[in-house]
Formats: sequence, C-alpha cells, structure tokens
Amino acid sequence: METEDQHPAGAGQDRRLLPQRAAALPVNSPKILPADPKAAYLAAQAETDAAIRRVLLSGHYILGPEGDGFEREFSQWLGVAGTVALANGTDAIELALRAAGIGPGDKVVTVANTVTATVSAITATGARAVYVEIDPATMLMDVGALEAMLTTLRDPKIKAVVPVHLYGQMVDMPHLTTVAAAHNLTVIEDCAQAHGAAIGGRKAGTWGRLAAFSFYPTKNLGALGDGGAVCGGDVALLEQVRLLRQYGWRKRYVSEMPGRNSRLDELQAAILRVRLTKLDADNLRRATIAARYLESLKGLPLVLPVTAEGRTHCWHQFVVRTPRREELRIHLEKRHILCGVLYPVPVHRQPAYHDAAQSLPHTEQACAEVLSLPLHPGLTDADVERVMREVSGFFA
Repeated sequence: METEDQHPAGAGQDRRLLPQRAAALPVNSPKILPADPKAAYLAAQAETDAAIRRVLLSGHYILGPEGDGFEREFSQWLGVAGTVALANGTDAIELALRAAGIGPGDKVVTVANTVTATVSAITATGARAVYVEIDPATMLMDVGALEAMLTTLRDPKIKAVVPVHLYGQMVDMPHLTTVAAAHNLTVIEDCAQAHGAAIGGRKAGTWGRLAAFSFYPTKNLGALGDGGAVCGGDVALLEQVRLLRQYGWRKRYVSEMPGRNSRLDELQAAILRVRLTKLDADNLRRATIAARYLESLKGLPLVLPVTAEGRTHCWHQFVVRTPRREELRIHLEKRHILCGVLYPVPVHRQPAYHDAAQSLPHTEQACAEVLSLPLHPGLTDADVERVMREVSGFFA
C-alpha cells in the first residue's frame, strides 16, 4: 500500500482535494506535522549528503552499486533470500502478482480500508479485487471472515490474497497462511506500513510467497522520493520480478517477456541505505511516543489502538476512533496540530471502484471514525505533551 499518507498538507497534493482549513490559527505556536520527512533528513543530514555526493561523483545513476547494496542490506535486515528494488510500492504489488502468475480473469482478495494503490495494482494485472471484512478491533483483515468467504464461494477464479499490514501492525499471518494453503492461494503481503512489524519475532515481508514494500518519504523507511521493493524467499519469482522491472531484459535490448520501466535510481538507493541504519532506533522512538499516547489518552471517550497478542507494532500510525472525528480534527488543526485520515472512503465506495452490492459494515464504520495523531521520530517530548493536552482538552 503506497500512499502520500500523513504528508504535510499541500505538499505534492491537489489543493482542491484538501479539507477546508480552520480560521484563526494561533500565530505563536509552531505546527506539529503528522509526518515530517524533512526532520528525518536533518537527523542524518551529513550521512545523507555524503551518500548523494558519492552517487553524483560516481557517474552511475541507474541500476548500479547503490541499488545492489541496498537490496543486499535490506534482505539481510528483513531476513529473506532476496530483494528487487523498484520505482514505487504500487509497482511492487503489481509486479509481485504478475510474477506469481496473476492476470486477466483472476480474482484477488484484499480489504477495502486501504489506499486505492493496493487495488489499482491488482486491477493493473487484469485481475479483479474481492473485498473481505476487517476485524473491528485491529482494523486488519479478518482471517476468519476470509476463510468463511472462501469456503462459501468456492470460486476457482480466486487465485491470491493480499493482506494489508495497516498502520504498523500485521495481519494474523500464521492463520492466514494456513487458510491460503488450504485453498491454494498465493499470498502477496502489502508491507507499505509495516517496516519492522513482526509476529513472534518474524518480520512482515517474510510470510507470503512475495512481499511488497513502499519507501515513500513518510514511511518508517522512507526515501526522498518514490521507491519500492519486492522481497521474499522464492528466488525464481524474484528473478521474474527483476525481469519485469526493466522491459523483460536479461540481455540488454532483448525482451524475454513483456515488462516495464520500474527502476529505483541510485540516489534513492543510497539515501535508503543511510535511512536503513536508523530504522530500528526510529521504530523504538515511535513505540515510546505511542506508549505515552496510550497511557495519557486511555480515560477519554476514544477507541485507542489495540496490539494483538504476540505481535510487534512498528507504529507507522497512531490511529484513534471517534464518531466526532471531524470535530476533533478541526479542534486540533486550529491549534496547529495536523492529523491524517487513513482512509476516509473505503475503496468499494469510491467512484472508480464503486460496488453498490458490496456491504462491509465494520470497514465502513472504521473509515468514518479513524484519525491519525502525529507520530514520527521527529516529534519532541514537548510536541507529544502538546498533542495529548489538546486532545484531552477537546473532551474536557
């Protein structure tokens, strides 16, 4: 799932799509952003500048040693056989599905409370997305509902499942992989919000046949531009992805299969190599902030995030729920605290993918209530205190 989630308002977005700004903002308080890629850059400025200069002086800007180095280092950090770096996370989902043989006429199960990138990647293969309900506690794919749907439908066109590890927490992968195996489904993990999430110490991206990551600047592991990757243990499928990312070439200018241009450039690869060395510490800071939020806000009329037993949350988002979502968002915005809504309209209710026959009450209610409070390593303790104070003040 690749998206401009939690990006500072107005940056890279069509302003016509943004909510109306509240008036009379206090001029003496700095803005607290929902995510801050610039702060991440400044925290490692010297190393990042050196990496960029190294690339510029090398004269090698596409598919070179920086990309090779990042693929090797990310594979080692993740604990998989290999990584293929790509242009973005949407391509990662699509090319993983295509490498696994998913194409026209097939169906792929996923959830509707995701960014449309997940679904657009499925439809780009020629397949059709089929939606399953979420667990209302975690807002992740309800694997029990998936099993019931597969058992009831017995549809041979359903060939794959894309579990979306949303907000920094993983879907119940031990259960899901068992269900998928029983129904002969290929599992392609959407790990765009799960860099470092785990179950029993086993990281997101190591459970499915392949896994797709996004390195959009606001991710836990973010570049300074677009980027993505497909990872996994199936070396043969990874080689298919490697062919697909550059026109199907194994030998230059000779296409063995229909492919495309989806290459991670050397600048972004070098930047990601620097950021990868900071990822574990950044995730620890995210967890510290999340713990403070959970303790401070637990007495309020909010539904707070739930971490399922045995799972390690990497806290890409801190998502609360309230029927008064817009009131709270505007209240905080007036005080220069900017929040995100991930995601306001479920995919099956969006014009491009509308399905009037589809009913997903838990999904639809979640999308009407979710609000992401600021959570990123660049927040100071004072910022965190201010967010907690203003949220509490709203309900006072």
